[in-house]
Amino acid sequence: MGATTDIYFVKTYEILKSLGLENTPVVAEIFASRKGVLAGLHECLTLLRRKPVEVWALPEGEEFSEREVIMRLKGAYSEFGIYETALLGILASSSAWAMAARECLLASGGKTFLAFGARHLHPAVAPVMERAAIVGGAAGASDILGARLAGREPLGTMPHAVVLIVGDTVKVALEYDRIMPAGTKRIVLVDTFKDEAEEALRVARELGPRLDGVRLDTPGERGGVTPDLVREVRARLDQAGFKHVSIFVSGGVTPERMTVLSAAGADAFGVGSYISAARPIDMTLDLKEINGKPIAKRGRIPGITATSRLKRVL
Repeated sequence: MGATTDIYFVKTYEILKSLGLENTPVVAEIFASRKGVLAGLHECLTLLRRKPVEVWALPEGEEFSEREVIMRLKGAYSEFGIYETALLGILASSSAWAMAARECLLASGGKTFLAFGARHLHPAVAPVMERAAIVGGAAGASDILGARLAGREPLGTMPHAVVLIVGDTVKVALEYDRIMPAGTKRIVLVDTFKDEAEEALRVARELGPRLDGVRLDTPGERGGVTPDLVREVRARLDQAGFKHVSIFVSGGVTPERMTVLSAAGADAFGVGSYISAARPIDMTLDLKEINGKPIAKRGRIPGITATSRLKRVL
């Protein structure tokens, strides 16, 4: 992480070392520019774990308010100063992704949603995003490493590619059912070739009680997944005796859409770009004590900020 820092922190260390001040004891605090959900703490602690640095922080998954102190560090400046860029970047992105997921959780009314956003980010970053989404409230993630970073098994259904190659949704559904291990939910994509309601019924009749759900991912060129479509699929499944079959919706899902689609009968969601595209929450690190004395730059209040929310984590 040293190589990813801003160069001026290296220059700072060189100046302090030249003056014999690199081991000056300091207390630093990190605060957020707007509200969010804390995520990325485990990565920050990984950076600092072998350093003689004390760390206090909010617990992961805890909501914080605008300008609230979310982390405090105490130790020699040389032990953590060079990591400022990395620490702020970790917290800025992860907390924003977690906040977007929390918004989805609130909009879902308690219904399940999975993080499907890995395809929208560089693969070096995507697993971190999906883990943060789980911290924020996602029930799981499709990205294999992202799910495993959160101690979960990856979850997902099937892509259009397999249906296009095989040429028939029912044939894919039957083979999926045959080869997938027990315990894997049988959720079948039903919008590739035919009308979604028609295809849902075809699959349900073939798999019967083994079918857990159908996935609607209708492209925008066909109007996307609408509340009316969800209502029709739900009604036709119910009328045919398949009330046990759930409806999973993906494709352009946002908290606003989750609310209306849930009311129409959707049971679960896959959320991609709403989480992955969340704007980072600006984080700031300030020195608040030097050699035990309160200090701050102009415009900030000197000394440690009074708060009972931080817990000693290192």
